[in-house]
Amino acid sequence: MSIFQSLNISSSALTADRVRMDVISSNMANMDTTRAKMVNGHWVPYRRKTVVLEPQQTNFSSYMQAAINGGNAPTAGGGVKVTKIVEDQTTPFQLVYDPENPDANAAGYVQMPNVDPLREMVDLMSSTRSYEANVTVLNATKGMLMKALEIGK
Repeated sequence: MSIFQSLNISSSALTADRVRMDVISSNMANMDTTRAKMVNGHWVPYRRKTVVLEPQQTNFSSYMQAAINGGNAPTAGGGVKVTKIVEDQTTPFQLVYDPENPDANAAGYVQMPNVDPLREMVDLMSSTRSYEANVTVLNATKGMLMKALEIGK
């Protein structure tokens, strides 16, 4: 394990949390957007987006192969990476009765985005706490490295 690996792991987590916060802010900004994109000639409301995270380097198969071959297992932890941003297809759009809205159907209902402000705020708080924890880890690692440099004096 390199002396800088913990810095790399923390920085990858900081980047992932920043992307999560960006996606959450995009969801909140578009929570009233009824015309996000055109599908089959009809406007479709904005769909909530989520971030998919994966481990950066090591996976279970690399540990398994090392155990089978009798070699050393790869070092634990390689950080995290954002693999994709996906739309939430499971949560349905909300129907709001507003017959004067130009996007209303024949019954007077408007399809609103599937963004729940409460869920977004909980996700934002979780992401913010994770970001703060990783900043703390980064500062602690930096402090340990500085103390290690002082040993050589």
